[in-house]
Parts: sequence; C-alpha cells; structure tokens
Amino acid sequence: MRVIMRGCKIKKMKILLTGGAGFIGHHFVEQLLKNTDWEITILDRLSYASEGYDRLRDVKVFDEKRVRVFTADFTLPIVEGFEKELGDFDYVVHMGAESHVDNSIVDPIKFFRSNTMGTLEMLEFARRQKNLKKFIFFSTDEVFGPAPNEINYKEGDRHNPSNPYSASKAAAEDACIAYANTYKLPIMITNTMNVFGERQHIEKFIPKCVRKILDGEKIIIHSNKERTKAGSRFWIHARNVSSALLFILKNVDEFLDIEDVEKGKFNIVGEKEIDNFELAQSISKILMKDLKFELVDFHSSRPGHDLRYGLDGGKLKERGWKHPMKVEESLKKTIVWMIDEENKRWL
Repeated sequence: MRVIMRGCKIKKMKILLTGGAGFIGHHFVEQLLKNTDWEITILDRLSYASEGYDRLRDVKVFDEKRVRVFTADFTLPIVEGFEKELGDFDYVVHMGAESHVDNSIVDPIKFFRSNTMGTLEMLEFARRQKNLKKFIFFSTDEVFGPAPNEINYKEGDRHNPSNPYSASKAAAEDACIAYANTYKLPIMITNTMNVFGERQHIEKFIPKCVRKILDGEKIIIHSNKERTKAGSRFWIHARNVSSALLFILKNVDEFLDIEDVEKGKFNIVGEKEIDNFELAQSISKILMKDLKFELVDFHSSRPGHDLRYGLDGGKLKERGWKHPMKVEESLKKTIVWMIDEENKRWL
C-alpha cells in the first residue's frame, strides 16, 4: 500500500556560520549552496581579513533568498532581541577567528578575546538553542605545536601551542570539551592544516608568492637554523576543507566525550606534505616566471613560528571522506584563477 502525504512541508535544515564572509567561510557557504537546500545564516563582524562582503558578492550569495547575513561581533553577548531575530538552528559552525600568527605575536590579547572569549559566547548561544543537532568548532593544527619529522598528531593528542594564536585556539577547544561534558551539548572539533584557494588574503603565503613572483621580487622562505631545509605543511584547498565539513555534518554523529579524548574530534588534512620552497617552485612554474628566494632562519630570531606541523587524517578517511581534488590540481586551478584580469584585484 502506498501512502501519499499531501500538504506536508518538509522542514529544511538551518545552519548558522560565524566568519562566513572570511576566506574559508565563504568557500563553505558556496559548498552549502551547491550541495544542500539548507537555510543559511552568516554572522561576521567584518574585520580587516573579511574584505567586507566582497567574497560573498563574488559567489553570488546575495542572489540567494535562503541566505541571511548579519554584521555582528560574536565576541560580545548575543542580546535577546538579536537572538530572537536569529532564531533556532539545527547546526552551528563556529569558524570566525583571528588567524595570523604574526599578528597574534604583536597583539595577543586581541586573539584571546576573539578566539577564546568569542567561542565562549557562541557556546552560551548554543546552550539556549532548542533543537541543536551539532556544534562544530573549527580549530587549527597549530594547537599541537611543532611536529618533529614524520610525526603526525592524531585526534586527542596533547596540546603544545607555541604562539598566542595557537594558545587561544587550544583554550577554546578546552572550553568546548567542558561545555560538552557539563551541558551535554553535541559538540565536535575539527583541526585543519594550511588552507589555500581563491580570494585568500594577500598576507598569506601562496597569494604573497604569486604577487612577488609576478613583480620579480624576492620571496622569504622560513627554514631551519642551517638554512638548508624549508618549513613544510600539508596544504589543502578551501573547497576540500568545505567538503569535509559538510561530510561531517551529514554523516558523522560522534560528539566530544571527556572519557574518550579522541571522540568528536576530526583532523582535516591535505593528502600530501609539501615544503614551502617546493611550493614556491611549483607556483613559479605555473606562472612561467623565475623564482627569486632566500631561506631565512626566522624561527630562532622570532619564536612562535614552527618549522613543521603534522596531522594524521586517517580517522576521517576511515569514515568515508575523500579529497575531491588533488593538491597539485587545486594549486594550478587557484593560480590560474588569481592571474586572470578579473581576479587580480585580490592580489
């Protein structure tokens, strides 16, 4: 017997994303628009790194009726009237943060205010949600500190932050664990390695390399004390990160548990480790321009910068997630996009 349901409207999922006007955030919004019918609310305070709403305009967010954008500072309490306007959510992804290590060394309090206190305010907001299914805190590989050669940290390994930025994110992670344990909130933590892609801020390594190579300028590459080995990272495109986040939201139900230090935590890792000199060489080849460079022992003169980070991505792979695009293909596509006349303004 077939039952036909008439006049029954299926409820769409509602998601709140902080930092949605930022670099990784706007890529995640694009992922949601392409692969879900969810109602999306973006909360962003429009700091210098957001570039206003330009990224959102570029991906046609304001053409979508199912997207709402609010300019607000999530480091402040969400007042009653604003909370009523926001409404209830099925998912909250807290991505908004200050993220540049150099800036955190100059002004550490700003980073703790944004990344730690801001996370506490969002956790308090989550406590008041009536139907919250998942709260994802978007964190960094840097909370684990420098990784010796061939060491890749797994979910649940000890934290060893070496600069104010990573310390502020580590403190926020601990707050998430405490709220999951005390208030039984459905919280997950993701740790992500170095991300690149279209519309990235010029202060970051890849767009900085592109601009300097095009202008014939020298690139400074951080290295070991002997200046024989460049720092390395597992680079990953923002689209791949967004794919992993959506996979977790749709397919994974493992929340933080104080009795199981790995539960509810997921590393989002690039599939291949690349040192920064090799990466600069790859960029110069794509641009078909000469590479001028200098290896500099930046780490001894300015503590807080780590030569190598390493994460193990096996857990998410075991759950069934795969990189949609290889790093070489992603890099070439990004560089070609950057040097198109229409997009050069981002450099």
